[in-house]
Amino acid sequence: MDTRTEMPHHRRVAARAIWWRRGLYALYWVVSVGAVGLMLREGGLLIFEPLDYVYTAGRAAGILAAVAMLTQVLLASRAPWIERALGHDRAMVAHTRLGRWAIIGMITHWLLITAMTAWYSSRSVVDVTLSWGDVGVWMLGAQMALTVFLVILVTSLVAVRRRWRYERWHTVHLLVYVGAAAAIPHQFLHGTTFLTHPNATMWLTLYVIAFGSLLFYRLVRPVWLYFVTRPRVTAVRHEPDGSTTVTVGGAGMERWKAEPGQFFLWRFLAPGHYTQAHPYSLSAAPHDSLRITVKPSGDGSASVRDIPVGTPVLIEGPLGRFTNRASSGTHMLLIAAGIGITPIRSLLEARSPDDQTTVVFRIRNQDEAPLVEEVTELARKNGADLHVLSGPRGESWGSREHKVTMDALVRNPDQTDVYICGPLSWADEVEKDARAAGVPQSRIHREAFAW
Repeated sequence: MDTRTEMPHHRRVAARAIWWRRGLYALYWVVSVGAVGLMLREGGLLIFEPLDYVYTAGRAAGILAAVAMLTQVLLASRAPWIERALGHDRAMVAHTRLGRWAIIGMITHWLLITAMTAWYSSRSVVDVTLSWGDVGVWMLGAQMALTVFLVILVTSLVAVRRRWRYERWHTVHLLVYVGAAAAIPHQFLHGTTFLTHPNATMWLTLYVIAFGSLLFYRLVRPVWLYFVTRPRVTAVRHEPDGSTTVTVGGAGMERWKAEPGQFFLWRFLAPGHYTQAHPYSLSAAPHDSLRITVKPSGDGSASVRDIPVGTPVLIEGPLGRFTNRASSGTHMLLIAAGIGITPIRSLLEARSPDDQTTVVFRIRNQDEAPLVEEVTELARKNGADLHVLSGPRGESWGSREHKVTMDALVRNPDQTDVYICGPLSWADEVEKDARAAGVPQSRIHREAFAW
């Protein structure tokens, strides 16, 4: 009997995503160990005295730093197979963590190689540092790259990022490509590990895959689709709660291959918006147009209401795996608070009366609830069980007047997928309650606009 025909399609997709995720993690370690192994095979473990082990460790640190840097470039490339396996937020968390380890590896590499070169030549560390440029201009470039990466490391610290606007942090973070461009040549021109075959072939392949993916998915594809589909703002609707719904249409918008629950980076090509790209989730299932609903929470989101119809839009995405692909159970529990209803509403639109669906919408009051009428109508049409929790905050993640627990919503934890979208602290409480009710971590789905 073919078990694949018995398993629903969405469950097979979810199972494949798990294996893709595990495969990506395994591939990182295989490449790391393999790269160090090739270095040792090509004479990297030529030891004449105990201190030679230190020099070898310095070379290994540089290799591991290079693998980590290439991996984080690939994670930031927004390649669809990365997004489907990890989700955008998980990919960005791994990107940030690997970036820090890459910089630590670069520092370790520089310190050990410089110290051992000073030891071998009977010179001071300062003298060797100042003379690296004599070896070649690209060795000087590598030191400049290290300085750039240190700046990026400091600005990536949570304490710093919380004080900076996204636009300022993003501008500084773009220096990583300047640093990479300055560091890469010295590896191939002066690094014996990178010069010999098959090392050179392997490293060239890794660089082409990582930076090729970055260039294609973050520049070539968005620009090409922009000229093919010509996305324009076709409608702007001011909602009663103060949010703004923007519809973007064009020729063949299905080429974007968006799914309900995903988000894009939107750059409206209008005065005051050219330099800003903001992440907004789809608030409707994608068809021949894409729709977002934006709640004013800052200068960028507040000015969306003034964007004129006809404005061209540069789009990047789709991003994230907050979609039906992640679901592998028989019951879908969709929980939202405030403007977090946007991806939940698009997921609800894609459900049918044959699906077992429960929607929980946490609001302050009816007047401040975005898209509440649409959600109510969709729940009725698609046979979903809808709970609107209004009023002041209660002791749990529900409201004071409408207390709710996950135990009352989840009858079969092993077959329930819980989708959560809302403020961070509130979403943490919902997830905690879901886990206490027995819902496996793999069936709890959240996604943040990570940066």
